[in-house]
Amino acid sequence: MIHRLFCFILFIGGSLFIGAQEATPPLDIPLKLSGTFGEFRATHFHAGLDLKTQGQEGFKVRAVQQGSVRRIRVATTGYGKCLYIQHANGTTSVYAHLQKFAPKIEQLIKAYQYEKQKFVVQRFLKLNELMVEEGEVIGFSGNTGGSEGPHLHFEIRDSKAETPLNPLRYGFDIKDSIRPIVQGLYRYALHDGTAEPKIEIPLQRRNDSVYVAELQRFGGTQGFGIRLFDRQDLSYNRNGIYKATLLVNGQKHFSYTFDKIDFSDGKKINALIDYITYRKERIRIQKLFRNMDLDFSFLSKDDPHGMITFKAGSAYQIEVIVEDFKQNKSVVSFYVEGMPSEKTAVLPPSNDRILPQKDYLYVFDQHEVYLPKETFYEAVEMQIDSNKDTLFIAEIPQPQRKGFEIKVKTPPALDSLGLQQLCLAKYDPNEEDLEKQLSYVWSKKEDGLMVTKSAYPGIYVFAQDSLAPSIAPMNFKSEQWMSNYKFLKVAIEDDFSGIKKYRATINDQWILMEYEPKDKSLSYDFSDLDFKLARLEFRLEVEDNVGNVGRYETTIFRKP
Repeated sequence: MIHRLFCFILFIGGSLFIGAQEATPPLDIPLKLSGTFGEFRATHFHAGLDLKTQGQEGFKVRAVQQGSVRRIRVATTGYGKCLYIQHANGTTSVYAHLQKFAPKIEQLIKAYQYEKQKFVVQRFLKLNELMVEEGEVIGFSGNTGGSEGPHLHFEIRDSKAETPLNPLRYGFDIKDSIRPIVQGLYRYALHDGTAEPKIEIPLQRRNDSVYVAELQRFGGTQGFGIRLFDRQDLSYNRNGIYKATLLVNGQKHFSYTFDKIDFSDGKKINALIDYITYRKERIRIQKLFRNMDLDFSFLSKDDPHGMITFKAGSAYQIEVIVEDFKQNKSVVSFYVEGMPSEKTAVLPPSNDRILPQKDYLYVFDQHEVYLPKETFYEAVEMQIDSNKDTLFIAEIPQPQRKGFEIKVKTPPALDSLGLQQLCLAKYDPNEEDLEKQLSYVWSKKEDGLMVTKSAYPGIYVFAQDSLAPSIAPMNFKSEQWMSNYKFLKVAIEDDFSGIKKYRATINDQWILMEYEPKDKSLSYDFSDLDFKLARLEFRLEVEDNVGNVGRYETTIFRKP
């Protein structure tokens, strides 16, 4: 049964207006959230809604409005199998982690995959080339790509700006009467914009919506951070909130509202959390201040930066108001008596200090390390050293904004095979499992050097990957009749550098094999091609990232 919903949406100060529109929910089952729009993730702000599918795959996914399919993407990472539909109201809906597409879309993308002889593809379509009606089944929910469990990731984007918009603006029926839960409040002394370690402010929960603290006494410039989550009536997942506001004596000093975000915001997410605590304790404290010169699309440029200077002899009322999309609110309230500010120690000059506005080049006998400008958000103390073939880059507590470049001279005595199998690896001496102490680092060889441009602190060494990927049949054996089988399935695995590419044929004709890294499998759908002969010669080559190739050949039989 399809439920029609009506909505009226206006983005003040923006370009998007959706008025008096009808929208069909993307799933027929009750909508339950395992992820909300804008919530803080490890490497990004969540760009849509994660809709639960009862731990199963295969639920019908429907177009929320009539539109034109503009993009079909198939990948083993990220959004997996994903569909983009452009609508007449200026938005594009996105449906990710699909198990498969609806037949007319599946037929189109498979033809393209056979044309390109690749599983991982994306195809862009012209406007009105492939139309879908509102409520039409466009695919089936799944767990493909970077998904960690069956669900539907659903987005709404501004088609022109390609910016994600909060899908809850479509008025989907998400039952929610639960207020956000505040887990902790913290303050940070700020000196020249640098935050000292957190100090927790103990809270008492007065009722289901109000949290209070005893009178606080401190001075100088301070910022606050909050740890919290939100739930909906039908879901026990700990999700993100919609809005947060910091008030000082009734005046707004910091706020954000997740109506829309920009994908570039995600690159800066670690600047808006207590990163040191996140690294050490694995808990995420969201800052209610901006102590770095960074803009976020969802932060109001009219608000102060949230850093508050408390003066001796003055009194302050602090309120933090957090709410979800259904306007369920929780409030933290307390008073501060201003005290004389504490004197801060002046940091001595240091040759190890990296300033974000400069670039740095470290040259050793065997290694070069290049740190471009804005590698970090703020000044950091960083130690870099080299000893023969080992490069040591000490871990730092501050967040890193982007990767840097490492160049390593390759040993001159290697033959061509040894050079091919040589690769860079990160060494973790604290890993108890010896097989996991070394992890592959992607690099390329150029002019006697191995170069990687997305490096992070750690210990870098040479490693050798001399083993080809393994290949094993999963649902058949040699010379088996497979007339009653829908799929041919094999397991592939590489012990170190990882799978780079593969190629499969039957009777010398290329076949499409779908790669699923989660269970390390390749599968071929027998309905893709018709073979005139019952005898099918199956061949598969799998190559890892350093060029080792595994090969498998067998004969199977199937009625034409």
